[in-house]
Amino acid sequence: MTHKPPQGGILIVEDETMIAMLIEFAVGDMGYEVVGPASKLEVACKLARDETFRAAILDVNIRGGDTYPVAMILRERGIPFVLATGYGGWAMPDAFKGHPLLQKPFTAAEVAQAIGVMLPHG
Repeated sequence: MTHKPPQGGILIVEDETMIAMLIEFAVGDMGYEVVGPASKLEVACKLARDETFRAAILDVNIRGGDTYPVAMILRERGIPFVLATGYGGWAMPDAFKGHPLLQKPFTAAEVAQAIGVMLPHG
């Protein structure tokens, strides 16, 4: 029995090049396509509204502000996402308290684990 690679893409919103590359590597290594990465809020919102993808990893703070508007678009579309932050859950606004977090600094393995939680069946 052959293992079928996952289909679809993962939206990446991250403004630090090295972190974006780490996430891209982990996403690609799992067989997913990379959507983005978006490093600006306007671009991230447009991708979140207009593109087709299965899940997203959002850095909470990027150039142009926080990514909560992107998260709201994803929530409305029913697309799972994880919030990447150097702060703990205590810093999240009430609308996102308890939402899955990817704590910075993180490893490629932790990115893969977060994707596996969002998309448990590949």
